[in-house]
Amino acid sequence: MGGKGGKSMYYGWAIVGAATVLTLLTVGLRLGAGPFFLPMTQDLGMTRSELSSIIAAGMLTYGLTMPLAGQLVTSWGTRRVLLLGALFVAVSIVGTIYAQGVLSLALSYGVGLSIGLALASPVSLTPVISRWFVRQRGMALFVLSAGSMAGIAILTPLFTSSISAFGWQATLAGFAAVFTLITLPCALFVIRDDAPEHADMLAAPAPVRPHAPVQASCAIPPHSAGAQAHPLRAAAAVRTLPFWQLTLGMFACGFSMNLLGTHGVPMLMDHGFDAQSSAFGIALIGLVAIFSSFALGKLSDMVERRYILAVIYTVRGLGFFGLVEALAPWQLYSVASVGGLVWAGSVALSSAIMADVYGTRLVGVLCGWAYVGHQIGGMISSWLGGWAYEAFGTHLIAFGAAGLLLFGAAAISLGLPSRSTTIRAQPVATAAE
Repeated sequence: MGGKGGKSMYYGWAIVGAATVLTLLTVGLRLGAGPFFLPMTQDLGMTRSELSSIIAAGMLTYGLTMPLAGQLVTSWGTRRVLLLGALFVAVSIVGTIYAQGVLSLALSYGVGLSIGLALASPVSLTPVISRWFVRQRGMALFVLSAGSMAGIAILTPLFTSSISAFGWQATLAGFAAVFTLITLPCALFVIRDDAPEHADMLAAPAPVRPHAPVQASCAIPPHSAGAQAHPLRAAAAVRTLPFWQLTLGMFACGFSMNLLGTHGVPMLMDHGFDAQSSAFGIALIGLVAIFSSFALGKLSDMVERRYILAVIYTVRGLGFFGLVEALAPWQLYSVASVGGLVWAGSVALSSAIMADVYGTRLVGVLCGWAYVGHQIGGMISSWLGGWAYEAFGTHLIAFGAAGLLLFGAAAISLGLPSRSTTIRAQPVATAAE
């Protein structure tokens, strides 16, 4: 295996590469509902509110499955969870293609597909990457985040062109085939849960910290040699302030990202842009974010992650106000380019901070629970985007709410603990005491 002093590549990067491709597909489809939105409503005779409600139910299902995915990865291993996810995706897409009404579409496209995508999502892949990387954890997770951005950049215009040429049913069928052909070999032959003892610290000496770790409010205080500390449990971790700070930020992130993925293309078309220009405007955000994610990832391993997270949320919030007010193509592409600089990284940074503060043992479960907040935000915005437009004839309500929530998330992020803070369980006295 590379990384033990030889010149071969550290194997962890192969896992990151496979995980990034899987993330491109899962997030690309989950955030790629926009191109399908109007064709599906027209073909199935649904209102925007009805389809928005189905997508909203799917977002909630996606979020509620995240903690289960994190727990299953811990119990079963990443490989089995990915294979189960691929099965759900394939079966649910077949059900979606043959759906005849609201109920059947809700069960297949809304619930079943969301379960499958959640099982193969970044939450299932973050724990294995966190185990394989210590020194470059921020960069590795940002590369994974780049897969999400690539999903937006590649699949949004690809879906738009494919739907125009072949229809939305054939487009979904083609995705199911590609997803299955990629997921199976990645899960069977690339993903490995057992990382080397010192992970990527084998490839380079560990950085020397100038100061001892700062103790958090529930960290272990100095105590006698007879006291022992049990590992921090997930139930205790979710009662700490940093978990809820990160979860509230994830709520704002999910609200904004899923609003853009579901209603971005329809909003731009309502504002006079054609389908291809609308799709390219959304794709440009992801395209720019692919490249910016590498710079942000490098930066996140050098400076406090909380400051980068606050900047990401602030600039992204400004972008939502700019996007909904864009009237000309140059305005759309300018806002998309600037927004793309910070579109990546909020989930990656939140995951890295989770690992920093709580350790890699809990990162899968905690990220899964935090992602429930992400998808509750996505559920609300997916519904609000359709309902508010039908009720008031404007997209400013939903997109303005996204901007304000992101500003709030930026303020909350500034209060997160520093990188050197590690939260542990309280010590328990031994019988000798």
